Amino acid sequence: MFSELSRGREAFDRGEWSDAYALLSAAEPLATPDVERLAQAAVLVGRDRESTDLWTRAYREWVARGDIARAVRAVFWLTFGLLNRGEQVLAGGWIDTARRLLADVDPEQVEHGLMSYLNGLRHTFSGDAAAGAAAFATASDIGEKAGDVELTTLARIGLGRCRIYQSQIAGGLALLDEAMVAVTAGGLSPVLVGDAYCTVIEGCWEVFELRRSQTWTEALSRWCDSQPTMVPYRGQCQVHRAEILRLRGQWDEAMAEAERACAWLTERRGEPAAGAAFYEKAELHRLRGEVSEAESAYREASRWGSEPQPGLARLRLTQGRLDVAVAAIRRALAETDEPVSRSRLLPACVDIMLAADDVAVAREACEELADIAGTFRSDMLTAVTASAEGAVTLADGDAQAALGPLRRAAQLWQDLDVPYERARVRVLLGRACGALGDSDAAEFERTAAQDVFTRLGATSDLAPLGDARGLTPREREVLRLLSTGETNKAIAAKLVLSERTIDRHVSNILAKLGVQSRAAATAYAYEHGLVG
Repeated sequence: MFSELSRGREAFDRGEWSDAYALLSAAEPLATPDVERLAQAAVLVGRDRESTDLWTRAYREWVARGDIARAVRAVFWLTFGLLNRGEQVLAGGWIDTARRLLADVDPEQVEHGLMSYLNGLRHTFSGDAAAGAAAFATASDIGEKAGDVELTTLARIGLGRCRIYQSQIAGGLALLDEAMVAVTAGGLSPVLVGDAYCTVIEGCWEVFELRRSQTWTEALSRWCDSQPTMVPYRGQCQVHRAEILRLRGQWDEAMAEAERACAWLTERRGEPAAGAAFYEKAELHRLRGEVSEAESAYREASRWGSEPQPGLARLRLTQGRLDVAVAAIRRALAETDEPVSRSRLLPACVDIMLAADDVAVAREACEELADIAGTFRSDMLTAVTASAEGAVTLADGDAQAALGPLRRAAQLWQDLDVPYERARVRVLLGRACGALGDSDAAEFERTAAQDVFTRLGATSDLAPLGDARGLTPREREVLRLLSTGETNKAIAAKLVLSERTIDRHVSNILAKLGVQSRAAATAYAYEHGLVG
């Protein structure tokens, strides 16, 4: 027994969690500090329920010895796990238990800070960022005064996330950056290190901080790779890596990472990140034009608890199911109040509403996106907003005014090294240049975009470029009527649209086909078999 216990402790110290769990489990009976080692090893090999039971055992043993501080710390660890698994009722009971134990303890002691931190988590998970921020601030103050690095780091991360929820973006990110200095310096419990990485990365993604997300995702990957038997955090790490790789244009690698995440997370049925993994896989299938595979993956994302929008609405748009796409994006926005979540839906709303000829609603979505971007001040969201502004302005018939935001968007996407989004903007730039009569610039932009789409395998984007220069179904219909000699007024009457809308469609058709007149558009249509 002594040999197994000694080897179990050594394996624990080396971060060999599977061996530590097996050896310490076989070394029963254990002293209470070894029970705590086994509890930590259990959670790190994915045995959450066993970890909770072990921490409960440690709590009872410390209480029996009259060691209140150690008992409260045991409560902290088991409650930390409960809260992160969504078991708030049971967690609340344990927090109240710990508070009762601490009734006669100096409020400046670290154990009070630990309970304040847990209260901050509880409030934040319930959607009360203000109460969460207050609790985290208290925990941070106690941790700093006591010189407790773990408590201070955790509390600053929690406070940073709450500041972001309260739209105090710069202050929130500064707190996250400060906390991560302590995380990367080492010395924190591995459970807390993994949680810190994932929490900070999520916070950065929420405010479109691509560079920070990439930095911490790469650090998390290295940390996970150094502990191959660790179960938690690995799947989340793979999801974040897939997202980064997709944005960087490394779609094959992104798909491989997403598939690994799906396999890893679905083996552990309690993992909430499984839905995010399937959503990322669906997005890659959609971009590649793999419709049935994308639809299946969106369905799996929903089954695992993730909202499949806006990706599924974009897929329906690609399929030509415009009414379904419009209904889906309207429904998703109607259910969403929080700015971060709306900012992920609004760009799709712009694209879908423009396809539906509803420029007014698209403009409203663009303006709301601009307001959110003004608060967040991230390069990525600024690029998203400029792309949307250019698209709306171009659809409204002002190609000259559209060039400004489109040029800004293209530059920002280039600076961020996001080739797909830059190529999408270049398609719009080509249309704007064509509308202004600059056929050379239009062709250069279109060809450059086509090259990127070809390299990436973005077949959904390639098809329109090779098919009548990307005419929408509505524009094809207008072109058919235009080629019969109908006036814009007559076309508007037949299609039950305003004459101004038809004017805009005709202008877009001329720009996309690279011609200067209705007669030339008619000739192009007959030459390329677009009309009978």
